[in-house]
Amino acid sequence: MSAPINLNKVKKERNRASRKARADENAVRFGQTKAQKEALKARAEKIARNLDAHRRDT
Repeated sequence: MSAPINLNKVKKERNRASRKARADENAVRFGQTKAQKEALKARAEKIARNLDAHRRDT
């Protein structure tokens, strides 16, 4: 006779696997490449430097 299985654990594991697959799919579809992230970071730093350069000293 085989050992009994807990159906709740099986169902939860199946749900976890499907959520993980969907998350991986979304990461590929909507994620940003490293180059895009670096470009955004560089642009934000440039804007911050520009803003700091135009501040008045009081």
